[in-house]
Formats: sequence, C-alpha cells, structure tokens
Amino acid sequence: MIAFFLMSVDRRITCRDGQAMKPAQQTAVTDKIQQAVARLVATSSAGHNLPLIGGFRYRFLDRSVRTSRDIDYHWSGDLGKKQQELIKLFRKRLLPGIQRQLGYEGRADPATGPDAESPAVCTVALSFWKSDVEFSRIEIPVEITRVVCADPVEVRTVDGIIYPTLSDVDLIESKIIAVFGRRLMEHRDLLDIFLFAGKLAPDSPKRLKRKMKALAIVGEDIRKRLDDLKTHAAYHTKAIQAIVDSQFDPEAAGNINGTGGAKMIQNKVLGIIRANILPAGGA
Repeated sequence: MIAFFLMSVDRRITCRDGQAMKPAQQTAVTDKIQQAVARLVATSSAGHNLPLIGGFRYRFLDRSVRTSRDIDYHWSGDLGKKQQELIKLFRKRLLPGIQRQLGYEGRADPATGPDAESPAVCTVALSFWKSDVEFSRIEIPVEITRVVCADPVEVRTVDGIIYPTLSDVDLIESKIIAVFGRRLMEHRDLLDIFLFAGKLAPDSPKRLKRKMKALAIVGEDIRKRLDDLKTHAAYHTKAIQAIVDSQFDPEAAGNINGTGGAKMIQNKVLGIIRANILPAGGA
C-alpha cells in the first residue's frame, strides 16, 4: 500500500483552502512525494535492478544539502520499455496513494517536447496539484538514462528498504562527465561535484579517460567547455549562486555565502575537474 511508502511523513502538510502555497511548504511536499516514488520503485518488480542515481540519490541516501527536483535512474536495457513500466506502476499505485494521503491529484505521462527528443534518456512526467490551492502544482521528472559504469551496482538501505545504486566513485565521475557530455550545461552538476568530490578515487583520471572514450567525448569537447567556463565566468558564477540560494538548505547556503559564495565553488570545482580530466583528456 502507498501508505507504507509515505510512512516517514510525520504530519500531513496542508494549507487552507484557496490559500497560495508557500515555497517552503511546496518543497516539503515535494520531498515527501519524491521519497514515496523512490520507495515504491525500490519495492516493485519494475524497479528490480534499477539503480537510483543523480542529485536526488545524493539527497535521499547521502543527506546532501542540495534539494533535487527530479529523480534519475540508470538502466542498461530498453529505456522506452522501462519508461512504460514505471508509468503503469505510478498510475496504479502512486497516484491513488498520494491523493489519499496528501490530498493531491496527479498524473503520470511520458514526457513530450524537448524532454522526449534525446535517445539517451526517457522521462516520466509526474505532476501533482490541489485544485483549490493556488500555485500548488508540483512537477517531478523521473528520468531513465544510461551511465557508463566501471563498478558493479551496489545497494544501500534506508528504513529496511534496499535501494540499488551506483558506486560512490561511478556516481561522482558521472557528474564530471555530465559537465562535458551535456549539450547545455546544468550547473547543478558543478554543485554536486563540489559537495561530493571526496568520493573520487586515486585512479579516477584513468577511469574517466576510459569512460569518455566510450562516450566519444574528445579533447576538443573538453577544451571548449573549459574555455566557456573561463570566458563566461561571471554568467556561470551567477548561475551557481542561484542554485545555492534556491536549492541549498538555508544553513548550508549561509555557510557558503559567508566563505566566498559561488565564486569560491566555481574555482574549487574547476580545480577538481582539471586534476581529474586534463591528464586523462590530454587537453
């Protein structure tokens, strides 16, 4: 039952009918729904050997100070087929439970538009809302993608539930690869590298060289992205700061802003990337 997946909710998060939902309330509800999704997938046949990855994995399993709006999974098989399996699961079990427990209506649909154009990812678009509450709509993309791994899949446990996931080293290396592999940079990758760079291994440069070769990411790609980070440093600093202000827990954001802010993060992450990529990429 979905009530089991929502067992960590200490109290129902509500606001008065017709009253606009505050950002903090919406974030709290989003966290609870994301955890319900992760628990449901981990305990269903559709989630068998489906490793949890990305920023939400860091938030949920590693207590990251950065919130994540999406949920990512690694799948080595047919991405479209797994997408349909998850849609069926969410429609049958997740949506009725969220309606019953939190009072939110919801939908689970295959993503459309630009989100559906990449052959490297299939996305389930989850959306939830209260018809009588302004600005209550919550959107949670569940992305199924494929990551180059050097290590076997591992498992982590939370409250007696087993979650397949990538090794800490594979996951942080995937964040570095994303800096160069994405057509458009997602600055959240830089933040996760800053937070979890300690998970890199002594042989990560060699591992990253092999992975980037497998993905056809060449030295020119690396140079272009590093040049962009340098040439447009002010833009990237502003984008990093926006994530610190909007996605970091308040206490963590205060500590960051008091010790150099986004500029400090940008400089440290560039140093981490150069130490692990330049010897391997030859740039």
